[in-house]
Amino acid sequence: MCGTCGCGSEEGGVRILMPGLQQEGLTHSHEHHHHDHTHEHGHSHEHGHSHDHDHTHNHDHSHNHGHSHDHSHDHQHSHDHGHSHTHDHAHSHEAGGITLAPNKKILEVEQDVLHHNQVMAARNRGYFEALNILSLNLVSSPGSGKTSLLERTLTDLKNTLDFYVIEGDQQTVNDANRIAALQVPVIQINTGKGCHLESDMVFEAVKQLQMKADAVLMIENVGNLVCPSMFDLGEKKRVVIISTTEGEDKPLKYPDMFHSSDICIINKTDLLPYVNFDVGKVKDYALQVNPNLKFFEVSATTGEGMEAWYDWLKTQIVPKKA
Repeated sequence: MCGTCGCGSEEGGVRILMPGLQQEGLTHSHEHHHHDHTHEHGHSHEHGHSHDHDHTHNHDHSHNHGHSHDHSHDHQHSHDHGHSHTHDHAHSHEAGGITLAPNKKILEVEQDVLHHNQVMAARNRGYFEALNILSLNLVSSPGSGKTSLLERTLTDLKNTLDFYVIEGDQQTVNDANRIAALQVPVIQINTGKGCHLESDMVFEAVKQLQMKADAVLMIENVGNLVCPSMFDLGEKKRVVIISTTEGEDKPLKYPDMFHSSDICIINKTDLLPYVNFDVGKVKDYALQVNPNLKFFEVSATTGEGMEAWYDWLKTQIVPKKA
C-alpha cells in the first residue's frame, strides 16, 4: 500500500510484462511489491515456554478513541516480579486535532516514502543522462487520447529517432501490444491497485529494455491527474495531455499536475467545432498555475498540429546517424 495516497496492490504486487503475453502463465514477468504499510493491533504472542519470575505486569491501556483495541497476550506463562509496571496510553482526541502525551511524536510517513522515490528517481536520471536518453513522462486523465498520441508519434518518427516505451496501467497489456505492433521496444507495467508509476518500477522496466544511447524513452503513466504528480520517475520532461472533450478548468482542478509539468498538449482539436471548449481559456488557466508551460495543439487522429510537436522532439535529442 502506498503510504502517500493509500493505493496499493495487496495480491500479486506490481508486474512488469513483455508485450504479447497473457495475464495467466507469464514467462517473462517481474513481480515488484508495492509499499505495504499494514498495522495489526491484535498483539497475539504465543511462547511455548514458561517463566516464573514472581512479578506482575499491570497494562492499563486506556484508549479514548470511540472504538476498542483488543490487546490479547497469549503468553502461556506468568510474570510475578513483586512490582508493577503501569503503561498508561491516554490519547485525547479533540476537535482541533490530537493532544499528545509528553515526549510523544507524530511520524510523517509520507516524507519517508517520497524520499525513497526521489533517491530512485535520481538514479534513473543519472542513467538517462549518461546515455543521452530523452525521457518523457506522459500524464493525463483517462480518455485524453494519450496512447493514440503516442502511436501517431511513433509511427511518424520511428525512422528518424530511436524510441523505447514503458506502458503503465493497472491491468492488461493492451496498450503495450498496440505499441509492439509498431515494432517499437516496449514494456508493460501493471500496477494492480496502484494509481501511479514509481521510480523503482521504471528502473526495473528499463533494465529489461536495454536501451541504446541517443534515444527517446516514452513513459505512459497510469491515467490519473492526481497521484502521478507527486512521483518523480527521473524523467527529463513531464508532458501533461488534456483533450477538448474535458473541462476547461482541469488546470485549476488539478493544479499540482500542471504545476509540475513542462509541456501541455491539447489533443482532439478536430472536435472543437462539436464541443464547448475554449482553447484560450484553458491556456490562461494553465498559465496561472505554471507560467512556464509550453503548449502544443494537436489532433492525434488527423495529424493536425503534430509537426510542431515533432519539431520540438527533434531539438531535444540527437537524431540517429544515417
